[in-house]
Amino acid sequence: MVDYKVTVSTACFDDAGTSSRVHIKLKGRDGDSERTWLKGDSSFIPGAVSSFTVSCPVSIGDLHGIELDKKPPEIEDDWFPVKVVVKSPEGVTYTFPIFRSIPTTDVQNFDEEKKIKAPTMRSNAKRSRHLVHRDWEKEYKWHLYGEGMPYCMKAESIWSLPSEVRFSLTKDAELAYNLSTGLVEMKVKGLADSKENWTDLDDIRAILWTKNSLADHVRKHWTEDAFFGYQYLNGVNPMLIRRCSALPKNVPVTDEMVFPRGLYTLAEEMKKGNIFLCDYKLLHGLKANIIDGKQQYMMAPLVLLHKTPDDKLKPVAIQLKQTPAGDNPIFLPTDSEYDWLMAKVFVRSADFNLHEINGHLLRTHLLAEVFTVSLMRNVSRKHLLHKLLLPHTRDTLEINVLARNYLISEKGSFSQFVASGGEALKTILKRSLSSLTYSSLCIPEDITERGLEAVPNFYYRDDGLKLWDIIQRFVQGMLSFNRSDADVERDDQLQNWISEIFKYGFLSRSSTGIPQSFTTVEELVKFVTMVIFTCSGQHSAVNTGQYDYGGWIPNAPATMQLPPPTKKGTTSEKTLLQTLPNKGQTAKAVVTLWLLSHPGKDTVHLGDYPNADFDDTTPYELVRAFQGDLQALSACIRIRNVQLEFPYTYIDPAKVENSVAI
Repeated sequence: MVDYKVTVSTACFDDAGTSSRVHIKLKGRDGDSERTWLKGDSSFIPGAVSSFTVSCPVSIGDLHGIELDKKPPEIEDDWFPVKVVVKSPEGVTYTFPIFRSIPTTDVQNFDEEKKIKAPTMRSNAKRSRHLVHRDWEKEYKWHLYGEGMPYCMKAESIWSLPSEVRFSLTKDAELAYNLSTGLVEMKVKGLADSKENWTDLDDIRAILWTKNSLADHVRKHWTEDAFFGYQYLNGVNPMLIRRCSALPKNVPVTDEMVFPRGLYTLAEEMKKGNIFLCDYKLLHGLKANIIDGKQQYMMAPLVLLHKTPDDKLKPVAIQLKQTPAGDNPIFLPTDSEYDWLMAKVFVRSADFNLHEINGHLLRTHLLAEVFTVSLMRNVSRKHLLHKLLLPHTRDTLEINVLARNYLISEKGSFSQFVASGGEALKTILKRSLSSLTYSSLCIPEDITERGLEAVPNFYYRDDGLKLWDIIQRFVQGMLSFNRSDADVERDDQLQNWISEIFKYGFLSRSSTGIPQSFTTVEELVKFVTMVIFTCSGQHSAVNTGQYDYGGWIPNAPATMQLPPPTKKGTTSEKTLLQTLPNKGQTAKAVVTLWLLSHPGKDTVHLGDYPNADFDDTTPYELVRAFQGDLQALSACIRIRNVQLEFPYTYIDPAKVENSVAI
C-alpha cells in the first residue's frame, strides 16, 4: 500500500463550512484511487486546514485531477473549499485550486494547477479562455440596468446570485438587525411616519440617537462658513471642488460683492490660486421628486470659495441656479443671517444628492460591480489577476443587488426621502457617466487636473495619494513578477477583462480615456491600481463619513420641501424649518445613512488576503510588505489626527475595507 497525504483548506468566512461527509477520489496517470471518506468531526469548519490519508494498493502515477462530493446531513449546506493539496508517496506536491461553493451532492471535478506564471503562447491563453467560457459566463451575465448607465450583474434578487459571492449568514443577520433596530427606534420616538415639520432646530438633536462625537460636532459648527468650506476638502464629497482661474460666464459676481472691504480683487486672488469653484451643473434642469404627494426641490448651485490668509476655505458667493436672472440672486456672506444660511443649506442639499448618485453610487458601487462581473466572467480562478483582485470584490454584487431592489428602485427608500429619487436619479447617473474620465478615477491625475496640489489642510488628498502609491508599488511587484509586455499583450484573459469593462462599464466611449486593451505591464499596473483604490480607499472616503456629516440633517438635507427664495430679505428660521425635510423624511435619512456607514463585524480590511493561494513565495513576501506599508501609513494618520479638531480617518488603512461591501 502507498499513502497520499491530502490537505483540504476551507474558506474562513462564516458559512463556508460543512457538516456533510466529504469524499475524494484521486485521478492519476496510471489509475484512480478509491472514493475515500475524509473523516473528521470539525475538519471542514470555516478556516479549517485539515489533513487526511488516502491509501492505494500501488502508485497511480502523476496526478492530474480529483473528484469531490459530499453526502449532506439532515440539513443541506454549502461548502466553500479554497484548495486541496496532495503529496504523493514519491514526494511530489500537487495543488488543486477550488475557490467555489459546492452546494449539492453532485460529483465535482477539479484539475491540477500547472505552475505557469504567465501565458507564453496565444494558444494557451485561448484554451484557458475557453475554460472560463464553459464554467462562468452562464453564471455571471450582463444586464442593461438603464439606457446610458453602466451594465450590472443579471440577478433579480440576492437569491439568484452565485453562492460564492453571497453575504455570510452573520452579515445577513447583522444588516437585518441594524435596519430593524433603527426603524423601531424612530417609530418609538414617533418620527418614522410623521409628516410634521420641525418647529425648532434644537428638536432635531434628539434624532442623533447613536453616540457619535463627530456628528454632534457637526451640529455645533454647521452654520460656520469655515466648516462649510472644510467639507469640500474632507467631508464625504471631496470630488467636486476645483481651482478657479477664470469666472464662468454664468456667475456675474464682482469684486465689490465678494470683497466689500476692498482688500482683494478676484483677478489677483485667482492668479494666486486662492479662488475655488464648486459647480453642480449635473443637477441643472431636473425636476425633483414628489414625496407623499408634495413636490420637492433640488437646485444646481454654483459656489465660489476663497482661501483666506489663515488657510481657511470660505464661501464668498452662492448662486442657486445655473442661469443668472432677477429671481436668482447671488447670495453673499454680508446678507442677512437666514438668507445666507438658507443659501448654504440648499447647496448642502444639492451636494448630498450629487454625492450619493455620482461620487458614491456610480464612481464606487457601480464601477466595482463592472470590475467584478468582468473578472468573474473572463479571468480563470487560477490566474494571478483573479487571485489578486478577488478580495476586492467581496460582497459587492449582493450589496448592489440590495441597493437596486430596495434603495434606488422606483419604490425604494430613496423615493421616500431624497429629492433625486425616481426619474431624476436615472438622469443624474447618465450625465455622470457621460462626464466620467479615467483620469478622474486616478487620484494623482485628478488632484492635478482640479488644481488642488497646494490647498492646505486637504487630508483626503494627502492620505489618498500616499495610499495610491502604496497600492501601486504592491501591484507593480505582483504583476511584473515573471511577466513581460509581450505576455500582457497576448494574454486573452486580461484583454477580455478590460474589453468588457470598456464596453459594459463605460459604454465603449473612447472619450473616457479608459483603455480598450493592454499592451504593456505599466498600463495593466495603473488600471489594477485604480481598481483596488476605487474598491477600497475611494469607497471608504465617500461612504464611511455619511452619518458623521449627514446625521445632523440640516447639514446634509436629502430633500428640500420649499423652493429657494427668489429675492433677499424673505427668509427666517421659520422658513428654514418649513424647507428642511420633515420629521419622517429626516428619520428615514438618518437610519439609512447610519446603516450604510456602519462597519460590520465581518469586515475584511485593506491588505488582508485570508485565502491567498499564490504560486510562489515572492507574492506572499509582497503581501507582507504591502501590509507593513499600510500599517506605517495608518500610524502616521493617527499621529496627525491627534492635532485635528475634525480627525480625518476615512482613508486610514486600519479602517478601510478591502471592497465595496456596504
